[in-house]
Amino acid sequence: MSRIICNPLDLAYRYQQVRLGDLEHGVQREAADPSVVLFRGQYYMFASMSRGFWHSADLVDWTYQPTEKLPPFDYAPDVREVNGALYISASRHGENCPFFRSEDPLADDFTEVTPGAFPFWDPNLFQDDDGSVYFYWGCSNKEPLYGVALDPDTFEPLGEPVALFGSDTDTHGWEQNGEDNVKQPPRTEMERLIAEHIGDAPFIEGAWMTKHDGTYYLQYSAPGTQYNSYADGYYTATSPLGPFAYSANSPFSAKPGGFITGAGHGSTFQDAHGNWWHAATMRVSVNHKFERRIGLFPAGFDEDGVLFCNQNFADYPRHVPAGRFDPWTMAPGWMLLSYRAAATASSTLDGHPPELAVNEDVRTWWAAASREPGAWLRLDLGELRTVHAIQINVADHDLAAHAPEPADGAQRNYEYRGIYTGVQPAEFHLEVSADGTGWETVVDTRGTGRDAPHALAVLDEPRRVRFVRVTAGRLPFDGHFAVSGLRLFGHGNSTPPAAVTPAVDRIDERTARLAWKSVEGAHGYNVRYGNHPGKLYHSWLLYEQTSLDLRTLNAGEPYWFAVDAFNENGVTPGPVVTPRPASGVAR
Repeated sequence: MSRIICNPLDLAYRYQQVRLGDLEHGVQREAADPSVVLFRGQYYMFASMSRGFWHSADLVDWTYQPTEKLPPFDYAPDVREVNGALYISASRHGENCPFFRSEDPLADDFTEVTPGAFPFWDPNLFQDDDGSVYFYWGCSNKEPLYGVALDPDTFEPLGEPVALFGSDTDTHGWEQNGEDNVKQPPRTEMERLIAEHIGDAPFIEGAWMTKHDGTYYLQYSAPGTQYNSYADGYYTATSPLGPFAYSANSPFSAKPGGFITGAGHGSTFQDAHGNWWHAATMRVSVNHKFERRIGLFPAGFDEDGVLFCNQNFADYPRHVPAGRFDPWTMAPGWMLLSYRAAATASSTLDGHPPELAVNEDVRTWWAAASREPGAWLRLDLGELRTVHAIQINVADHDLAAHAPEPADGAQRNYEYRGIYTGVQPAEFHLEVSADGTGWETVVDTRGTGRDAPHALAVLDEPRRVRFVRVTAGRLPFDGHFAVSGLRLFGHGNSTPPAAVTPAVDRIDERTARLAWKSVEGAHGYNVRYGNHPGKLYHSWLLYEQTSLDLRTLNAGEPYWFAVDAFNENGVTPGPVVTPRPASGVAR
């Protein structure tokens, strides 16, 4: 069988402490803004607040490598190959940002090559085919993205920076700020102060340059990392510094629905077989708005040069073939079996009942009342199902109440941040059963030192399973055992639901309203859309919901839509339809 992954990636995400005076004190995991590069047969991933990096030989199994030679508290690290070596830079406010060089990252040979010529935020380095080097940066709701040519030896700017582009929310619906691209009033005093200080316009950030068939694709993120609407779009040009033209296929990377949302501020790269991938930031943002994870999505360029990601069911298991693949046919066909399964637990904290572990929302979780090892969560699927894989998503519940101060930290503007080292990983024992009496161990991390906050257990052979149980061992900071998703994948015992046909109205230039009748037996619906009937590259996964106000459209562009019904037995594609246009709106 081909190798399998499931988003969010199961990485040893670092714990950090964030303090904002008396307004905020949180402890949570974070990794975001991933830069991924294939270098000398290994994939290297650098991500924010990681105090190191990850490496992999196959994009499936990732190993964390700590380093103290790179600045641990600089944000959005960028890694690119230039002249046969890796160059790394990251962001710091108000200070010149250094560049580091490595020929063997696993030997921890990082050396500073220049202290930097100017401050920047969200950097991206790019070497063109002729050896010339360019640099892009920007992270602001007021300033545009910038680009400049660099001397490939000294990394000094060659000329003045060029302002490239900023936000255009009047035309680009997906850039609108807020959850579901709807602005919301501040909910806390901290949010009020931040809005008062920086405003509520969207952030344009996360530049990443890719050259394909002579065209330069400058990718960027909007509107904000804490929203389900966080996504990546792109502009194209025939030269590295433009002028750039907006792509109506933006956002090419977006995941606003499903178990975990968000797919912004990422990197697009080719694997050893020539396949394209896009790594991106996924959102938890409960303990802190920067509580984030990493997602990996198959990507590509179509025959017209359109950049896309396949993000249909993008938090379900996917194959990672060891060869060339079609990015639209990578799913193994396993469906979610655990949605709304009957859940019981050894104990429960108020407000965190067991059913929150099976509601397909990473932002809610069951939490045990006891902080002692031995707490357990059990699911009953109601009947035997054919199970191929199980994902265990461990949540971080109120760790600030138990975690000590980190050994060191840094003040960055108004916030203090510290990154923990040597944290006890969450231990658990996962078992399955056909009858609730005889149990078979699937995974046991107790005493192994393995840190697996989003572990995916792919069974050697599919099993007929009705019950599953996960039991805690030792936990980080001796906290409460908490599970945001105990997710079983495989095949049900019946048939997929009937097809649905939505009614679609183009409300305005940036918004379409979709509605459809519920289908018996459907767990949810996958909305697909695009600006060509044969290129429905965008998707939005919904559970139970039968309507959607889609505010992500580009003004002046026609769109086509389909709604696919699904359950534990499969997916039934819906017909492609066009909207009933409002007056003066493109059809």
